[in-house]
Amino acid sequence: MITTTNPATGETIATYETLDDNGIDAKLEAATRTYREWRTSPIERRVELLAALGDLYESNKEELARLAVTEMGKPITQARGEVEKCARLFHYFAEAGPPMLESEFWDLSDGGRAEGRWLPQGPVLAVMPWNFPFWQVVRFLAPTILAGNVGVLKHASIVQGVAHRMEKLVLEAGGPEGLFQNLCVSSDPIGNVIADTRIVAATLTGSEGAGSAVAQQAGKHLKKVVLELGGSDPFIVMPSADLDQAVEDAVFARIQNNGQSCICGKRTIVHADIHDAFAEKFIAALKDVKLGDPMDDDTELGPLSSEGQRDTVLDQVAKAKDEGCSLLFGGEKLDRDGAWMTAGLLTDVPLASETGTDEIFGPVGQIYKAKDIEEAITIANAIPFGLGSAVWTNDDEEREIFANHIEAGMTTFNAVNGSKIEAPFGGIKKSGFGRELSHHGLHEFMNLKTLVYPAKG
Repeated sequence: MITTTNPATGETIATYETLDDNGIDAKLEAATRTYREWRTSPIERRVELLAALGDLYESNKEELARLAVTEMGKPITQARGEVEKCARLFHYFAEAGPPMLESEFWDLSDGGRAEGRWLPQGPVLAVMPWNFPFWQVVRFLAPTILAGNVGVLKHASIVQGVAHRMEKLVLEAGGPEGLFQNLCVSSDPIGNVIADTRIVAATLTGSEGAGSAVAQQAGKHLKKVVLELGGSDPFIVMPSADLDQAVEDAVFARIQNNGQSCICGKRTIVHADIHDAFAEKFIAALKDVKLGDPMDDDTELGPLSSEGQRDTVLDQVAKAKDEGCSLLFGGEKLDRDGAWMTAGLLTDVPLASETGTDEIFGPVGQIYKAKDIEEAITIANAIPFGLGSAVWTNDDEEREIFANHIEAGMTTFNAVNGSKIEAPFGGIKKSGFGRELSHHGLHEFMNLKTLVYPAKG
């Protein structure tokens, strides 16, 4: 059994029956059966389904947003934004996707001609987290539908309501049974699912540990895998930046999704010339963040996703103090039911410490002083992760240096870092490998089949 809990109140929401081995087998058989038909479906049929899903997410935005808030606690305004982004992604692949499936052609030196044709491969397993319960799945689902593959989802246990609703939405939009199915299971059977010959590949968004386990099992069975793992992203502010706007964005980066975002700035690195002025404004703004009911439109910071996740962050704050870090303010448990804590800020963090190299998945940030651009880059890269990064500068030469030397899958200038539906998204180092979104994400689980046509005569 899987039980979901409202992190704002600690109250039980619902209980779900988990699948046994026979239930899992039936789901995989349905996926295989549907794939045989879906792989040859006309591109117009796939586009029609994507557009219908985009419309459904738009028309059901309030219901879906409130479901996400109830199960994992994000502020309602951000939940609505997440659902809207899902709708845009469905429509993007419906409109821009078909040309991405067109063949490529090459003239050969022997006078012949070759064609590269994009073909589907089969059922793909997606292991997804709770922090963006709709977006992380849709990021996988939309290209899966367009490619002619089918999807099997193992979602985080705490958002099973979201998982079940997403499965039903595909059917409501006109998708065939078996095109997209939720496996209501714990993590235990996933190794066997990856090993099953009916699954051709896997994608995971989650922790470094989970990614390593999935990658090992996929590698053992010679199956491709895409991993989007943790991040402890730098948010760098240089003297030419708009200081007030940089402060505003640094605060949002630290509290977005209640601090539970892989790709938003966790380590704020500020040039020495403006450090003190920035820090004064940053601390004041963080202290002024409105913490409250996540269903309230005015709330900026809600509860963490679970009491267990809140306690993990509190343990990390305690560890930071033991390592000699200074807690400037906050980072404390609130005395109320649910998974509540205050925002906080650490400083004097040794680069080689556990605090300096680990990811704090909650509303507790770190601030560093860098004497110049070289030290800013050194601090930025002094972690095992390489997902995203944000740099505030209006100096073109500095932008080029940061673009070429920050070790990350993405660098955003003068804005909060975030995935863009038209551009590839993913990380390097221990933040994973492979790309999602754009044509790069669409092609990850497709077969680029080469067809060779000899020269005539």
